Amino acid sequence: MKRVVILSAALCAGVFSASAQDNTMSFFVTSTGLGKGANLGGLEGADAHCGRLAEAAGSIGKSWRAYLSTDDVDARNRIGKGPWFNAKGQKIADDVASLHSDANNISKDTALDEKGNVVNGRGDTPNRHDMLTGSKPDGTKIADQTCSNWTSDGDGAAMMGHHDRKGLDESAAAKSWNSSHASRGGCGQQALKGTGGDGLFYCFAVN
Repeated sequence: MKRVVILSAALCAGVFSASAQDNTMSFFVTSTGLGKGANLGGLEGADAHCGRLAEAAGSIGKSWRAYLSTDDVDARNRIGKGPWFNAKGQKIADDVASLHSDANNISKDTALDEKGNVVNGRGDTPNRHDMLTGSKPDGTKIADQTCSNWTSDGDGAAMMGHHDRKGLDESAAAKSWNSSHASRGGCGQQALKGTGGDGLFYCFAVN
């Protein structure tokens, strides 16, 4: 009898633990950039921007990191272990591996900003679907496609992904959330807007 009681208690504890999973916002697309194209003040400036937006939206007790690679940092190693949820409690991915696989749940309907709003994508005016990442599909860095490690709004290029998973064709790159194409015409705000961007990027909570 005692063993039955212990097993029942353990099962109840497991059910409670699963149901008590924190599904508060731990992922969002920035509603605004910094207005300087890909010059985000480096990783420190980008992380701070994530934190400010999250705090203004009511997020408490989380440490935020921008999903950005640099010459010596891979974006996938900056964002914690997961799982991650958007502002409406929808799960984006369980972990880093699923985030960088077909199992992720990133789309125009789920890649929301910190306020829970849908971000303009392809077909909207203006199109804002280009997200700064500087990354390959697996979340590792790409040399010379980080706009001088996110400190330049002049010459250079930034690799970007499509948060709405839509592009000019049906190729894997066009549908990639983190590695679709590089910016054209430099790293400035107008150059980013020219291909459907606005200096936006992804933010993840590491805790």
